[in-house]
Amino acid sequence: MTMPTQEDAIPEQPIRNGRRGLVGFLKHWLFTTNHKDIGTLYLCLSLTMFFVGGAMALVIRAELFQPGMKVIDPDFYNVLITMHGLIMLLAVVMPAGIGLANWMIPMMIGAPDMALPRLNNMSFWILPCAITLLASTIFMKGGGPNFGWTLYAPLSTTFGPPSTDFLIFSVHMLGISSILGSINIIVTIINMRAPGMTWMKLPMFVWTWLVTAFLLLCIMPVLAGTVTMLLADRNFGTTFFDAAGGGDPLLYQHLFWFFGHPEVYVLILPAFGVISQIIPTFSRKKLFGYGRMVIATGAIAFLSLLVWAHHMFTSGLPLGAELYFMYATMLIAVPTGIKVFNWVATMYRGSLSFETPMLFAVAFIFLFTFGGFTGVMMAIAPSDYQYHDSYFIVAHFHYVLVPGAVFAFLGAVYYWLPKWCGRMYDETLGQWHFWLTFIATNVTFFPMHFLGLAGMPRRIPDYALQFGDFNAIASVGAFIFGFAQLIFLYNVIHTIRSGKKASAQVWDGAEGLEWTLSSPPPYHSFQTPPKIER
Repeated sequence: MTMPTQEDAIPEQPIRNGRRGLVGFLKHWLFTTNHKDIGTLYLCLSLTMFFVGGAMALVIRAELFQPGMKVIDPDFYNVLITMHGLIMLLAVVMPAGIGLANWMIPMMIGAPDMALPRLNNMSFWILPCAITLLASTIFMKGGGPNFGWTLYAPLSTTFGPPSTDFLIFSVHMLGISSILGSINIIVTIINMRAPGMTWMKLPMFVWTWLVTAFLLLCIMPVLAGTVTMLLADRNFGTTFFDAAGGGDPLLYQHLFWFFGHPEVYVLILPAFGVISQIIPTFSRKKLFGYGRMVIATGAIAFLSLLVWAHHMFTSGLPLGAELYFMYATMLIAVPTGIKVFNWVATMYRGSLSFETPMLFAVAFIFLFTFGGFTGVMMAIAPSDYQYHDSYFIVAHFHYVLVPGAVFAFLGAVYYWLPKWCGRMYDETLGQWHFWLTFIATNVTFFPMHFLGLAGMPRRIPDYALQFGDFNAIASVGAFIFGFAQLIFLYNVIHTIRSGKKASAQVWDGAEGLEWTLSSPPPYHSFQTPPKIER
């Protein structure tokens, strides 16, 4: 005789009418504390805002297709520049990373759920409210914020439109959501690991998120204090950033970039974790140099807090400060290079196969490394005087963030989607999506290096005639990139609704292959991969 389970004790409630079904549906998603549901909500929000922010980018590229075009008003062009940057950073990449963390971390460490499930629910629902407020500033009286995503004073204080106050409030809400999510991730990893899951057996994705969560706790209060000072300057007569009252506009830049540069690694470190899961799986080998990868992750986070003023080489820093920030910025390339070397070493002599997740991972390594090289170029203070505020900068950070964060998270969806929904995506569509995205990324952003070196400034709605050809190429690439993402959207929806049923052993190995190859095998029930016959 078998004992009844908890599921047996609760009979399934029939849906008697559409209203009851709708109410039940809303109650489920509004009040859920299940980490998988909340991860799904994060990912759906991120995907939605990916298309919103991408649509803004396409309007910007349409305006820049030819010199002298008048697709939109120049002031609204500046609004789109501001909103595109904020949405892609704070409403797309960060929610995507937290969504993956919610889905995967409890399963990877053997926990039943996140440590603080109700806090988890609250930290998510703050996010759509904050993003809605952020996006609504476009439609407010006086126009949307038009001073760029960095919110530099005095453009955001003396000259900022009234909607700037609402933008500041939305940034506060976004920061609260990030802090609550980070606390939850840290507590979960420290306290809820399964027996035998010691620190040096954690999968690399878990390590990268643990380090990222601590990094967020370091920098988000700094951003909150900075935008509070902006609010006070705008409304309460203070002069933190006003030289006429004894303040200093450069103080804002120091405070902002103390947040802003580590924020880049907040976006990239979870992507490193994803790549560290994908590469071993499709190489059929354990991750090379696991311990060094863990140390490199911590070193990247620590050094990212020490290099903020390399964004300010042209602001009149003392020579000693320029030398320090130049050398410190070059130093951060060392642990990053260790990671790239270890990924390549993992692939070396492995039994490689190139399904869609692996394609995105390999493209990540090549293109992110290229973006890192241009970053080293800009770390050289005398050279940065030429690159600064030109399209070379735009090319650099898009090569870091698009092939970096976006490629990694697209690869993560293809990699884990069969585990999430039990169905296999269409590999042919996945390959089409990858190749169109890969080609379009390079067509869009590679010509911007030449535009910057030739002297084209960033954040302008019009430009001289000699920059027309490269801008036209970049705009065509941007539209190809945008429409390629519709293939991804269709593939995901089709997979969830009617995809081919996935086996328990998804990726041509053993069940659980994706955890066991990224770290030493734990002592409990996770299965070790089989020996590959050559």
